[in-house]
Amino acid sequence: MILNYIWIALFAIAFIFTVLQALFFGDYTLFSAVVDKIFEMSKTGFEISLMLTGIMAFWLGLMKIGEKAGLIKIINKLAGPFFQRLFPEIPKDHPVLTPILLNFSANMLGLDNAATPLGLKAMEGMQELNPNKDTASNAQIMFLVLNTSGLTILPVSILAYRMQMGAANPADVFIPILLTTFMSTLGGLIAVSIYQKINLFDKVILSYLGGLVLFIISLLFYFSTLSPEKLTMISKVASNAIILSIIFTFIIYGFFKKVNVYEAFIEGAKESFDIAITIIPYLIAMLVAIGAFRASGAMDFFINQLTHALNYLGVNADFLPALPTALMKPLSGSGARGLMVEAMEHYGADSFVGRLTSVMQGSTETTLYVIALYFGAVNIRKTRYAITCGLIADFIGIISAIVISYLFFHQI
Repeated sequence: MILNYIWIALFAIAFIFTVLQALFFGDYTLFSAVVDKIFEMSKTGFEISLMLTGIMAFWLGLMKIGEKAGLIKIINKLAGPFFQRLFPEIPKDHPVLTPILLNFSANMLGLDNAATPLGLKAMEGMQELNPNKDTASNAQIMFLVLNTSGLTILPVSILAYRMQMGAANPADVFIPILLTTFMSTLGGLIAVSIYQKINLFDKVILSYLGGLVLFIISLLFYFSTLSPEKLTMISKVASNAIILSIIFTFIIYGFFKKVNVYEAFIEGAKESFDIAITIIPYLIAMLVAIGAFRASGAMDFFINQLTHALNYLGVNADFLPALPTALMKPLSGSGARGLMVEAMEHYGADSFVGRLTSVMQGSTETTLYVIALYFGAVNIRKTRYAITCGLIADFIGIISAIVISYLFFHQI
């Protein structure tokens, strides 16, 4: 229901802004600009779906190899105790726990191409356990919010953009991004746990979370000892090396377990086409609404009004040029990425604004896009409190990005 209101509101605001600017400023070009953007985003949504088909075919084929070889059971035993507390609706040792774990792992490594098909596979598995097929289950909401909070350990793409934009030390945002994304993920976890009455003080949950915190602290300590050049190199190489190792492990393990890995791969890959066809209308619906909203100038208007209000209140406004990136992120990943690059180009990659937009870009995922994609894949129409908790995680990510960036960069 919330998605319905958001979708209508995006189109309504876009239409009103377009008409008002034509009436009061004589700018009739916005009519064609908005319509062109709608058609462009419709095409983009279809192209994304086609691109996902190939990627999903590969990862779902690999998952089928792991399932037939028994590797899935081993992975489930490692993460089972923790996931049983966070996802109590999912039976012990259920196969869906593996794509959930691998999806989180791929997100941490900044591997969107691997994370998305694994996430879609996880949603499909949880939908089989869902008694109300048109309504999001507790497990699906927990999974989606943890996805939108976007815990990232290796922000490879952001470091690559900073290098292209001429940053003296592209990796100087690495630690702030790691801290910020951890705060947003923790905020999302707490928000969903309150709704679902999950006891986060359970000793198993605390031990796993404590282990994660120690792991992040260890990473921070290790990376702080590296030169900027070496840190950038590790960020580029490590994620791809890990994912290649995972692929090799699944194939070799299947071979030693006497699985026909080729036939298993083909069997799993066939499942990708049904998922891709299902998500097309949901993806296009959200992308065209966001595109119209942006093309109408409504986003710029709201940003300008907020800027004036904060300036009037005497708030330190150094972060305001980075705010469009933060506000665009829940709506459009490509839009936020474009605003980040634009800010670095205008203010400089090594400016406070340039660094802050980079941290904001790495702090969370694209909430409405992820919701439309994942829930659309399994025909979920009633999202319950998923959007609320996702936006809470986004808000915590934005505030954390601003505070942490002030601590790290404001005096530079």
